[in-house]
Amino acid sequence: MFLLHRMASSSHPLFTSSLRLPSNPATSSSLLFNPISKQFYDRKFRSFYLFNKPQYHRFSSWPAAVATDPGIAIENNASDDVPKLEEKVVLPTNESSQTLLRIRHTCAHVMAMAVQKVFPDAKVTIGPWIEHGFYYDFDIESLTDKDLKRIKKEMDRIIGRNLPLVREEVTRDEAQKRITDINEPYKLEILDGIKEEPITIYHIGNEWWDLCAGPHVETTGVINRRAVQLESVAGAYWRGDVNKPMLQRIYGTAWENEEQLKAYLHFKEEAKRRDHRRLGQDLDLFSIQDDAGGGLVFWHPKGAVVRHIIEDLWKKIHTKSGYDLLYTPHVAKADLWSISGHLDFYRENMYDQMKIEEELYQLRPMNCPYHILIYKRKPHSYRDFPIRVAELGTVYRYELSGSLHGLFRVRGFTQDDAHIFCLEDQIKDEIKGVLDLTEQMLLQFGFEKYEVNLSTKPEKAVGDDDIWVKATGALKEALNDKGWTYEVDEGGGAFYGPKIDLKIEDALGRKWQCSTIQVDFNLPQRFDITYIDSNSERKRPIMIHRAVLGSLERFFGVLIEHYAGDFPLWLSPIQARILPVTDRQLEYCNEITEKMKASGIRAELCTGERLPKLIRNAEKQKIPLMAVVGPKEVETQSVTVRSRFGGELGTMDVHDFIDRINNAVETRTFV
Repeated sequence: MFLLHRMASSSHPLFTSSLRLPSNPATSSSLLFNPISKQFYDRKFRSFYLFNKPQYHRFSSWPAAVATDPGIAIENNASDDVPKLEEKVVLPTNESSQTLLRIRHTCAHVMAMAVQKVFPDAKVTIGPWIEHGFYYDFDIESLTDKDLKRIKKEMDRIIGRNLPLVREEVTRDEAQKRITDINEPYKLEILDGIKEEPITIYHIGNEWWDLCAGPHVETTGVINRRAVQLESVAGAYWRGDVNKPMLQRIYGTAWENEEQLKAYLHFKEEAKRRDHRRLGQDLDLFSIQDDAGGGLVFWHPKGAVVRHIIEDLWKKIHTKSGYDLLYTPHVAKADLWSISGHLDFYRENMYDQMKIEEELYQLRPMNCPYHILIYKRKPHSYRDFPIRVAELGTVYRYELSGSLHGLFRVRGFTQDDAHIFCLEDQIKDEIKGVLDLTEQMLLQFGFEKYEVNLSTKPEKAVGDDDIWVKATGALKEALNDKGWTYEVDEGGGAFYGPKIDLKIEDALGRKWQCSTIQVDFNLPQRFDITYIDSNSERKRPIMIHRAVLGSLERFFGVLIEHYAGDFPLWLSPIQARILPVTDRQLEYCNEITEKMKASGIRAELCTGERLPKLIRNAEKQKIPLMAVVGPKEVETQSVTVRSRFGGELGTMDVHDFIDRINNAVETRTFV
């Protein structure tokens, strides 16, 4: 179980902290950057606090979002500006509660039955349970919100009738006959894909049935109809193929009781408030321009500042960790992608080739072949290893317009890509080094909860069994030495080698695929890269692919939602805004602004409105610090400071203000 104690860097009426943090900012910072090797866990439940009378409050810019350490004392004596705790609601998951999983699966069937009662001509396809509920795809005319209400009303009737769910086993021929009799063409296609026999069918009473392996609740009456809600309708191609019919997908959510549904809806509301697409526009961080094309990101000045900070930090950490930084082209001859195998295995994700002087060129979908070419530029000895190279390389992937989603799914993005060439007996130490670097990098942004998965050899793979065993063992040893808990995905590795995948957990408890470490036995063979060993014989090195942030675009989107746009002081595009009471203070305000900029502070002067509106605008733009300047401040050569997270800080000398900001940036605390 985990408790969602504090939302990241923002005020929200539904969640608050009952974890008492030290009042000293420096102490708070050290708390948030403690080593985390003991804090990994297998999440089974979510727990949310609900309040009757929401109140907004502000707190530290660092997201002490989740407390799971049993050694941390949890207190209920929240301060006066925090809403009083009313109740705690635990949200189970499909993995933790078989009852919930069965409820959701049965809800999908009940919804399909209801749809065909309301719309008799509708054709059914598939309807699984998903993370927060269920969905079902129908071949039907476009549905409206009014239609959803009619469907939900019919679902309530079916639930209220307490109809039994009965499992039946039939032969393939019998199943085919029954499906043909009711004219369900999609079910015939599904039946063709079922290899096991006998075929299982689930009935709802004697009125409706579906091909299904289960599981389900015993009767529809087990479902609490007040804990079920139909959420939305979306278009979905049958089998995900654009050449096949467009279906109507109805999404729903289902829980064990009303309290869980209420908590989930609050969670959903908070996720909507944090949506990076809206915040990106409101805070003028980035845009996707229709005139340029979908999935192509324009970084605005403020967003570009944040990217610049991330890139500088990334480069600093990598150079200190022994990586050489590279820059490589965005295109290459098509032959290069034939050698790498991308044209054989990845063509559907690549853009069309272009002809230049009778030769075919291709936009790069990945950086790996370029780094191999740099390795091959000269002979190597065993004494050269390990060789570590890294690049913030922009790649291009073909994505359908319907799959694009803000910064999370784009057509052009910059990977924080790196490759390590090493000897077999260096794999463990290199993997351990990558894990240390990953932890160091992610902790800078307050991410300290991870889900780690180790994927092993699949049925079809390249490379000898011995090297697979050795590489997999090295990955396991590195994880064990790190003290990290991990799950093993047997047979889930890539065909070219075992891998470690790491998902970070944000302030809402959502997990995002971020870091990956992959051992590769394939590309070194395809490109025939070698080195000379101690016996003067040619040997093939081991290649390790790794990314820490994944892509800058996607990671930036995660950061926006994690912080709800309230970036910590060190990362905020504008750290301080200077606000004059009247235009008579402009000359002094300009002097202050220039002094702050000269000290490396991202400060700006804002004028042209009355002071209350200037303050409101700064609040809306989530500016961490405001320095108000009136006649008294001009006379005393000072500023009166308002902190977004600390409230009124009083009047202070300009140099003191600058020193406090620089110290807070250096220590990753707040003013």
